[in-house]
Amino acid sequence: MRVALPGWAGTLAAKAALFITGMCCALAALLGVLVHVSVTHQTVDQARDRALSRLVEATAAYEAGDALRPHTGIDPEGLPKALRTLAAAGERGTMVTDHDGVPTMWAAGPADGGHALAVALDYSQSARTIDGLDRAILWSSGLAIGATLLVGAFAVTRVTRRLHATAQVARRISAGDLDARVGDARTQDPNRSPDEVAAVAAALDTMAASLQRKLLSEQRFTADVAHELRTPLTGLHAAAELLPAGRPTELVRDRVAALRTLTEDLLEISRLDTGKERLEVDTEALGALAERVVRAVRASGTAGADTEIVVVRDALVDTDRRRLERVLGNLVANAHRHGRTPVTLTVDGPVVTVRDHGEGFPEYLVEHGPQRFRTEGGATGHGLGLTIALGQAEVLGARLAFANVPESEGGGALATLALAESRGLATNGPA
Repeated sequence: MRVALPGWAGTLAAKAALFITGMCCALAALLGVLVHVSVTHQTVDQARDRALSRLVEATAAYEAGDALRPHTGIDPEGLPKALRTLAAAGERGTMVTDHDGVPTMWAAGPADGGHALAVALDYSQSARTIDGLDRAILWSSGLAIGATLLVGAFAVTRVTRRLHATAQVARRISAGDLDARVGDARTQDPNRSPDEVAAVAAALDTMAASLQRKLLSEQRFTADVAHELRTPLTGLHAAAELLPAGRPTELVRDRVAALRTLTEDLLEISRLDTGKERLEVDTEALGALAERVVRAVRASGTAGADTEIVVVRDALVDTDRRRLERVLGNLVANAHRHGRTPVTLTVDGPVVTVRDHGEGFPEYLVEHGPQRFRTEGGATGHGLGLTIALGQAEVLGARLAFANVPESEGGGALATLALAESRGLATNGPA
């Protein structure tokens, strides 16, 4: 069973803190073990030398028949069995044991008759010294780890703060704010050497500036072309109206009207690109507005007669009527042009959906949104209708999403427009 970790556990700061803590603990443990082993060996060696010296003196006294000193004797009580065996074999040895609750250093050697002559020294002071050293190592290691962790966290936090600022600017750029820049201090001060974070920030700023120049150039080109085409198209439209009635005239007028619509769409897109559109807000009932949109589509000849209006719950919204009608009109017209009937426009509170029963939206459109002059599957048109609808929805502060209905539910394309409901009263029932 996998345990879900909290979100902060995967951050760079958490990983750096874990790494620093692990390395500090490993280093402290290694140094502590080395110091402990070294001091313990030194202390034991000193105690062993004293015990063996005392054993030599005791052996000389025993062989001379003199009285033995305190804590010295033949086969004394508490002598470790291993030392007794070693002495019986004619060897000398030492060992630290706990005798009557007191740490004791034993030294034993051979005596007459297979007995052991042993010396016992109090090892308590040496044991306390080693215990105090171990505690000092633990306290100093803990303090060193804490101090290192604080300093490391401070250093890592400075880096991650700059990375978070860079990521935030990247998100602003992806959301359309091409004026956003990181402006890292290390990239602007020639006296400070840039690091990797500064290099990433500088690359992002350069990319944003280049992208902004290209988009502005494209926007100016689109606006200029549309403006230049508008005047001759007006004259061409007037001239087409003077042609005698007939099939060729109808074809000319139809193509002139299509070209004029394309030019107006380009002009509208160029205005949306500038980001300077202003709203004329009023309170509108979505049910009545949906009916007006469908009537307008019918009048334009885009098979709007097959559009069904379903009002689950009517709602009042504070919006720009002209722009909202433009959005819904483009969605309905696109559903008839690229989908199949029946086309249903549904009002459910402040949410309006337009659904057809065709093959659905292309995958690129569902994932990335509409793109200008891009169509797939032999579809007609220039790909500007949904682009304008999305741009006008953004101006309205609404959210326009595109999805495909599963085949198990009948299939088709589904566009969902979510508006902010007005404080006015809403009504229920069909239109």
